[in-house]
Amino acid sequence: MERRASIELRAKGRKLEGYAAVFSVDTRISDFTEVIMPGAFTETLKQGRDILALADHDTKAVLARTRSGTLRLAEDSKGLHFDLDVPNTSFGRDILELAERGDVGGASFGFTVAKDGERWQADRRELRSVTLHEISIVSAFPAYDSTVVQARRKLALPPRLLAARRFLETV
Repeated sequence: MERRASIELRAKGRKLEGYAAVFSVDTRISDFTEVIMPGAFTETLKQGRDILALADHDTKAVLARTRSGTLRLAEDSKGLHFDLDVPNTSFGRDILELAERGDVGGASFGFTVAKDGERWQADRRELRSVTLHEISIVSAFPAYDSTVVQARRKLALPPRLLAARRFLETV
């Protein structure tokens, strides 16, 4: 299994969202250049496979999964978008805190190349179809610098609604 990482991630409340892979961006991997082509994840997503979201590719640090509905994946024109519900676990809280501070390295994905899913031209590899196994939130350096991870923040309530909520919590 191969792993690739990127930097696009957003934390919003108890959710993380971003791109585990971005299409059409040349990335240097060791001694070759790699690019993920649009549609590379289409077949995997159609198959309805159970795909995990992990912390740093660690199978003991499961953040979410498609089977339970806590991980949602979709291809769009930019790449492989993800949206996941962060668990209230030690690694979940750590990843969320790092994402909110902007200290997370990015997102990554583990894959195998599908049959006839790659094309080589000299030292340039095009990934055209891959079997996705997992995505990961990585705390260090991603292979693909173009991904994003972000935390979703809860909307602030107006003072009047905050006071009403505090009152109802005491009843």
